[in-house]
Order: sequence, then structure tokens, then C-alpha cells
Amino acid sequence: MKKNIALACALAACSASALAQSTALTIYGDIDAYIGYIRSSSGAHVTGVNDGSILRSRLGFRGAEDLGSGYTAKFNLELGLNEDTGTAADTSRIFDRQAWVGISAPYGEFRIGRQNTEIFLIGGAIDYTERTTFGSIINTFGVPSRYDNDLSYRTPRKGGVQAAVHYALPENGGATRGNKALWQLALDYQNGPYRVGYAGLQASPNEVTATISEKIRYHNVYADYKYGNGTVYAAFVRSNNSTANANGRNAATILSNVGNPNNFFPGTDLNAGRYYNIWQLSADYKIAPQLKIGALYGVMRDTSGGDAGARGGNVGAFYEMSKRTTLYGFASYMKNQANAGFRFSGSAAPSANLVGDDINGRGLTGLQAGILHRF
Repeated sequence: MKKNIALACALAACSASALAQSTALTIYGDIDAYIGYIRSSSGAHVTGVNDGSILRSRLGFRGAEDLGSGYTAKFNLELGLNEDTGTAADTSRIFDRQAWVGISAPYGEFRIGRQNTEIFLIGGAIDYTERTTFGSIINTFGVPSRYDNDLSYRTPRKGGVQAAVHYALPENGGATRGNKALWQLALDYQNGPYRVGYAGLQASPNEVTATISEKIRYHNVYADYKYGNGTVYAAFVRSNNSTANANGRNAATILSNVGNPNNFFPGTDLNAGRYYNIWQLSADYKIAPQLKIGALYGVMRDTSGGDAGARGGNVGAFYEMSKRTTLYGFASYMKNQANAGFRFSGSAAPSANLVGDDINGRGLTGLQAGILHRF
């Protein structure tokens, strides 16, 4: 895997000058590292160096070629990194985050390949942390981030409105005969200080193996208002994409958040019938040109009445040392209900985390202090 990554990077670098003759090529990325501390009401605690509180560390290549008459060819290749160990985020692939090619036209943009979800792309509209720190209840539940074999179309923004639709194909031959694709739909409106929108998806179970017909759904509605030196964020999520594994009662998803070539799930998990409503409110304020503070609060309700929800929030600050380098710090708290087992997450799942009975039904306190550098 290391040889494959090195080869990919070398080939991209070597071809940069040739591509530059007709294509604008950009090499970009970020390194995000933080020290995280998590303590449970059980008394257990853990401290570690983790990758990606705000942004997953990554290396990317994107390019665009002007084809004339308002048409542009585009591509994006992006791989995730574990900054704390120097390893690949996903050892089964090279470009685990994005790998797509597309055409931008006067009437919209078409893409094909592994793409970020519309739910992932609206992270900056969800809360002041971009929905990725320990304290974000929406992030703790889990955010569908990207899928394979994805076809997408995005309209131009007109009158402040932009729409997008995705259709990700299942590809596993007869073993998945009759399975339906994974759909996404998004609508975003921006006008002055206001922004409102919706992003969601729906996936069907494997019709060969399914014993439960319930689809997996994720619906996200958001509204923002910019007021002088800050922004107020409100968001609502409804989803049934949560289940248990060895790490805790709600430490896994039924439909993978990062996809596989099939884009479906077995359809055998009874938890598909348990829907959660998640409400979250947050605000930030720039108290100096380089310093921004913020806070959020969220509630996750198990609508089945099974006492498997959670609530919590955080306070935090960002200090911009330069246009590329940010120092940040957050203090977070979350309380699981008696039958819930949610645990803290970031843009990347922290390598130092608590599991099992130290999160099931427990209250969790978390501290994060780190540095984000973009290039």
C-alpha cells in the first residue's frame, strides 16, 4: 500500500508540467493534529495524539481544462492520511476520499466516480465547528460522507438556489440482482445573511439477503443567519443509521458512511426500525480579527422510546495564526441515555477513544487542542 501511494504521488508530480500546458492542476491538502482527552463517568479516561479534529489530514490533486463555449473538464483525486502515524487512512484504496471526473457546462455540472455526499459538503452550514468535533451531537451520530460508483448532477446557482442529485450504482452481479441504487438529493438557498437547505440520502437493503425491508435514510435540514461578527446555526437530522458493535451500543452504522462497491447493506439488522431525531443549535462570534469563539448544544432522541438517545454540547475557540494555519481548542460534554452507547468522534475517528461499558449509558467529557495547516 505504501508503494502504491508513493507511486501515485510520483506519477502525479511528474505529469504536472505536462498537464499544465492545457490543464490547471492544483496539489493541495491539510495536516490536522490534536491532543485529545476523553473521560467517562465510569472513571476511565484516555489521552492520545489524534488526526483530524476539524479536517481529516489529506493530499489531493484537482485539475480543470477549459473546453470553450462555457464547458470545462474537471477531475479530483484525494487520499486521507493518519497524521499521527503517517499511514494511509484506508489501506484498501489509494484515493479513498475522492476519485471522480466530470464536465461543467452552462446548465450544470456532471460528475462520475467516488464522490463526497451532499450531506458531507454542507458541514460548514451545520454548526460553528463544521460538524466534526467531539461536541457535535450530529457528528457523534455519524455522517454519510462518500460513496463509490456515484453519478451526480449539480445545477448552477440561480436566484440564490442550487440543487444536486446523486445516483450511486450497486455493482456486485447476480448477488445483488434487483437492488436499487443509493439516492441523494440536496437543495440550498443563500441570500445575504440567510442560508437554508436540505441534504439527504436513501439506500435499499440487499434483496438477496434482506429479512428486514426498511431502507436506511438520512435527512438533514439546516438554517443559518449571519449577524455582524458571527453566525447562528440551527440543524435537524432524522435517521435510522445507527447500530451496535464491540465498541458500544451505538458505535456503528448499518449503511457504511464511507461506502463500498455495493452501496447497500445486508438488511438483517433490527435497528433499521429505530429512528432518531437530532436537534442542534450553535453560534460563533469573532471577538478579534484572528480570534473566533463558539458554543453548541444538541439533543438526540430515540423516537422508538427505547431510551437510546443522548445530549450534549461544547465551547471552543479558533485562533488564525495566518491564512493557512489555525490553532484550536474545544471542551465537550455528552450524556448517553441508559440504553445508548454513542462515543466522541472528530473529522476522523480518534485513535485514542473509550469503548464498551465506559460509554454505554455514560457521561463523557472531552478536551481537544490542536493545529490545522492547509497547503
